[in-house]
Amino acid sequence: MLKQVIDMYELLDKPDANGAEVAEILKENGADEVIVETVGSDKGSTDFIKIIIKGKEGKSSGGSVPTMGVIGRLGGLGARPEMTGFVSDGDGALTALSVALKLSKMKKNGDVLKGDVIITTHICPDAPTLDHKPVPFMDSPVTMDVMNKLEVVDEMDVILSVDTTKGNRVINTRGFAISPTVKEGYILKTSDTLLDIMMRTTGRLPYVFPLCQQDITPYGNDVYHLNSILQPTTSTNAPVVGVAITTEVPVAGCATGATHLVDVEMTGRFVLEVAKDFGEGRCEFYDSNEFERLVKLYGKMNQFQTLGNDIDG
Repeated sequence: MLKQVIDMYELLDKPDANGAEVAEILKENGADEVIVETVGSDKGSTDFIKIIIKGKEGKSSGGSVPTMGVIGRLGGLGARPEMTGFVSDGDGALTALSVALKLSKMKKNGDVLKGDVIITTHICPDAPTLDHKPVPFMDSPVTMDVMNKLEVVDEMDVILSVDTTKGNRVINTRGFAISPTVKEGYILKTSDTLLDIMMRTTGRLPYVFPLCQQDITPYGNDVYHLNSILQPTTSTNAPVVGVAITTEVPVAGCATGATHLVDVEMTGRFVLEVAKDFGEGRCEFYDSNEFERLVKLYGKMNQFQTLGNDIDG
């Protein structure tokens, strides 16, 4: 996938990066449907993009194969004018859009997956920054509610949420790591089949990053979050797995020169292989019987998908 990563990086690493240009390239290369919507606020604007690559037995064509969702999470691709160039925070969008380009070219060439794949992210070359420990985060022109509304699509039966996750001290490897599966407020066991795919695509032992309960609660409740990688879980009942692009040391989301294209390629190749295996029924994000057993034993945990009770109100 390295060519697709490089080509997409060239499209995104400029002050006037925009959804319309990306959409045009994707359509030229075989994407079935690309929708771009510009959303703004007093902090600026960004282009949300949704790409649909239809499978030969996907639901959009009347089939029954479940739909794979891929979300590229970020605040922005750049922090202009404060920083010049593509920032570390943009790696999630770069990965998702590179996967979209690869899948589109595959379909155009005759390699069609069984199920539909829906890929969403947003394109903002001049996002604001945000204070955070141990290193600054990228902010976004829009709220997390808006992001979830436009990026978390009802048709997604499972979701991989790809996000730069370098501004912390709990993940200490360069490359990528995955999270345990999160569903309806439950942090479930890490998927064995996802670990298998990770080992196959990286050629090394897998890395799993830790989650705490507050990481899967919505932004806005005034508690610490690792980052926004699991925020899609607050807007869907589909199982979500975070795919974190990582480094050995903390790196700020607004840092430039911190994107390792070979790591993005490896992450994208993992996402691509998950899409293949999921459509073929060879990849499970969670054990549905065990999840039902947990709910029967301990009840629903959907309260963790909400802002909770305001005890001070």
